[in-house]
Order: sequence, then structure tokens, then C-alpha cells
Amino acid sequence: MIDDNARASRKIAEQRPDLQLSFEFFPPKTDAMEERFWDSIHKLAPLQPRFVSVTYGAGGSTRERTLRMVSSVKTDTGVDAAAHLTCVGSTRDEVDAVVRGYQEAGINRIVALRGDPPEGVGQPFTPHPQGYQNAADLVAGIRKIGDFDISVAAYPEKHPQSADWQVDIDNLKRKLDAGATRAITQMFFSNADYLRYVARARAAGITAPIVPGIQPIHSFKQISNFASRCGASIPAWLAERFAGLDEDPETHALVASAVAAEQVIELLDEGVTEFHIYTMNRSNLALALARILGRRPD
Repeated sequence: MIDDNARASRKIAEQRPDLQLSFEFFPPKTDAMEERFWDSIHKLAPLQPRFVSVTYGAGGSTRERTLRMVSSVKTDTGVDAAAHLTCVGSTRDEVDAVVRGYQEAGINRIVALRGDPPEGVGQPFTPHPQGYQNAADLVAGIRKIGDFDISVAAYPEKHPQSADWQVDIDNLKRKLDAGATRAITQMFFSNADYLRYVARARAAGITAPIVPGIQPIHSFKQISNFASRCGASIPAWLAERFAGLDEDPETHALVASAVAAEQVIELLDEGVTEFHIYTMNRSNLALALARILGRRPD
């Protein structure tokens, strides 16, 4: 029998553990997208997230927009902001110049990623001859420039290019040993995968936080296509829940809310107290998840 008194998700505000939330956005490309970006930011800012991160396009293709949006988020809302950074297709000097630009703009949080090549997710990575060789090398380079809060990526289902679990966990350890503060996972839909991953990391001596990256499913077709390219699996039960809903957005949204709620409640009951939510520049499901986790606007 389930004991509600033992579940963190069933405790009242005064009894709940202190939670940390962060939200991820991407730089808008059009005026309409920018309007939605800011609408979402202003709706989520009162939740007092630890930070809001803004992604960085393949090969640095959104470099200037990322810096502009991150700087504006911090200035306009007071919410701490993190800028993504990759080392694809750039020399060390070019990447270091971006880091110093963040530093000069007052941005002290960076999400440091090896990055995907311009050819797309899942394609082979070839380091620039004069560039950083991998994410751990990039973290070490950032750390030499300043005292940044650095987040790195983790993969609950193993990075597609890792030969085995030992290689994958060793790579995570190198990134953290190089000076990263925490790891944020790629999206996943089986909590067992995340919990096993954390257990593997702890067994390897990794003590840094491994924050689950939660992907609300605004579009099952879009998310499943992306998952197939980045090595994340779609469980059969999940696909079944969304089957036949392509032309029924209202029911799709209700199912998406239920799926995301179920995922974060299970993790909360397992003792997880940090969550990173991939918003797709939309606030509705992120707001709902924050309320389910017990966080309300200040």
C-alpha cells in the first residue's frame, strides 16, 4: 500500500524539500517568436528559478543572439541567466573570446557542451585543429578564464558515440574534474534510466549534482523525431498514449501534461530536488510542472 505520508509529492509547503528549478530556451528567430520568448520568460521569472539558459546553435550559428538574449534576461527580469557554449568549428581563441564576452556582459553561468557538428545531431564530431578537443577540454579552458558556474551534459541512456558505459561515465567524470559544477541530463522518459545512471555515476566516485532534464511533450512527432537522432528512446507505453492525437491538439496537451506530471512526481518521491525543464520557449507546461513540484510564483 502507498503511504502518502512518506511521499515528498504529498507533503504540504512547509514540509517539502527545498527545490531548485531551471529552464532552457532557444534564441528566437522571428519577431513573433521573440514575443513568445519574452512572454514565457516573464511568466516563469516569478518562480525564482536558479537560472534560465539559452542555447547555442550548431557551429556557433546563434552566438550573437544567445549573448543578446542572455544579457537581456538578466537585465530585464533579474533572473540569473546561463549561456550555452560549444567548441564546434572554432579555434580556442575564438571560443575564449566568446567566454570573455559573456564575462564582460556580467554572465557568470555557462552550459559547456562539445556540441553537434553543422551536419546535424548524431553526425561524427571532428575537433577544429586549433580548437578545444572535447567538452572536458572546453570546461578547463573556461575555468582558466574566470570563476564561472559551469553545467555540462549527461546521458541517462549513454551517449550514442560512447563505446560502453565505462567510457560514458569516465567522460562525465573528466568534465566534472575539469571544473564543472553540475551535470544536466539529456531528455529521458524512463525514470529508471535516470536513477540507474545516477547510481553508476555515484559508484564511480562522482558526487556533483546530476540534474534531470525534463522535456514536456508539446509535439510528440517533433520530440520523437529528435529523440531518434540524439539517442533517447521513446518507450512503447509513451508512444501508445499519443497514438492518433496528431489532429487532436486539446487531448494531446492533456496527455502531455499528465505524462510530464507523472515523471516529475516519481522523481520527487525518489528524492530528486533539482529539475531542468526544456521549455521549447513555451511556459504553459513548465508552469504546471513547477506548481506540481510545489513552486509557486513569488
